[in-house]
Amino acid sequence: MTDTIAPAPPIAAAHLLDGAAAPADGTARLGGPALDHRIHAAARALRILGVRPGDRVLVQGDNSVDYVVTLLALMHLDTSLVPLDHRLPKPDAAAAARQSRARWQVTADPAAALPDFPAHRVLPYPRPAADAPPHPDDAVDLSTWFHRDDALVLWSSGTTGRPKGVVKPGAAVLDNSLRTIEALGYRPDDVMAPLLPFSHQYGLSVILLWWLSRCTLLVTPYQRLDAAVGQAAAHGATAVDAAPSTYHSLLGVVRRRPEARAALGRVRVWGVGGAPLPAPLAESFHATLGRPLLDGYGLTELGNVALATPEVPHGCGRPLPGVRLRVMRPDGTVADPGELGAIEALSPGLMAGYLQEDGSLAPVDRDAWYPTADLGSVDTDGIVRVVGRHQAVHRLGFTLYPESLERRAETCGRPVKVLAVPDQRRGSALHFVVADPEGEAPLLWRRRLAPHLAEYEQPNAVHVVDDFPLTANGKTDTRALRAQLGLAPGPMPGSGG
Repeated sequence: MTDTIAPAPPIAAAHLLDGAAAPADGTARLGGPALDHRIHAAARALRILGVRPGDRVLVQGDNSVDYVVTLLALMHLDTSLVPLDHRLPKPDAAAAARQSRARWQVTADPAAALPDFPAHRVLPYPRPAADAPPHPDDAVDLSTWFHRDDALVLWSSGTTGRPKGVVKPGAAVLDNSLRTIEALGYRPDDVMAPLLPFSHQYGLSVILLWWLSRCTLLVTPYQRLDAAVGQAAAHGATAVDAAPSTYHSLLGVVRRRPEARAALGRVRVWGVGGAPLPAPLAESFHATLGRPLLDGYGLTELGNVALATPEVPHGCGRPLPGVRLRVMRPDGTVADPGELGAIEALSPGLMAGYLQEDGSLAPVDRDAWYPTADLGSVDTDGIVRVVGRHQAVHRLGFTLYPESLERRAETCGRPVKVLAVPDQRRGSALHFVVADPEGEAPLLWRRRLAPHLAEYEQPNAVHVVDDFPLTANGKTDTRALRAQLGLAPGPMPGSGG
């Protein structure tokens, strides 16, 4: 696609804030020339160590001010970035380093050096010495990085299979970020408080939204939600982003600490993504906080696709400006408004392609409709509703979509996962798993689920667990849940007996 959006010239200074510091502590805030100086100093230190434009750099570490500064320094140096979750097992991280042909590993913990990675290419986060002389610096400029063909190598979530290396051009990343800013109306007086790992697509996108909108980014200990919510409230957060599982926990924090509800009153954007938003959670959140959760739809391969906004808080909102969607029936015809089908997208935010095992690029046609493998609909008002992965199973002669069943089952008031298990007689057996920390009996939940399902959709078995196992970015880890329940791997999409 050639439809692009140009960045506006900076009119304000971005600010980076350590949430652990007291709101009145001026040393915790980096902004304007001070932030530019810190990024330039980090870039100089990396350059002295040998990092050069075009090098592919694997970056690992938990959220911190140093992580953000290092990331921006590497962008300023025009490197190709490979962010990896710091909790990823070493063998998996080493495989990602080999496949991406990473030349450097930059990490918060040098002891986390990957096996077989040259020791002289494992670098700690660069920090300027306390007695370093001042250096005249221009404003940090990422324009060259935004022209890279391989600005980012991200990894798909791997919830349904092996993670894939996704190569993103800088122009696609910039375009998608600017369209997101336009849709959500971010402005320089916003305070962003993401409760997400920065190493994943969603968290990384927030860093870029912050930098481009020139507002304040609050770095919180997102894995210690009590502390993170307190920091967001104390520093006047106006935009929060998190996965549905985090919002479940956040509601618990607010109910235990009613004073936090009023303190979070400045938040105008409660963004949610990374997994389908359960209807009971959306309703409970709105009733408790007085504002809607704004659901979003996006993929690592495409970036943001559609976003609910404060003005249009329904479903996943409308597609971003310049992004087109269509919904396809199994026979290849276009579905009617509101009809479920396979979502395809045409977007300037599309990836360049996937990494192959040898590290080369398998390119995609960026002018063609991209099949997202998601099931959803677009109604007559253009509102996008996404059910989940387009993974059909066959049962008793019917074609069923487990994630569509989950959305209806969740009207019983709890999160539900539907796991299909191959069955020679039926085609598939359906195991409904209810996340119920109160541990009510499976028979009671079977009775509650029954009215929401057709006869041929009823569970073969109902399981009750305290909560679902999660991946590092907050999605339900379906493979771990199957293992926990002793269930066989499910049928492949579209398969059945």
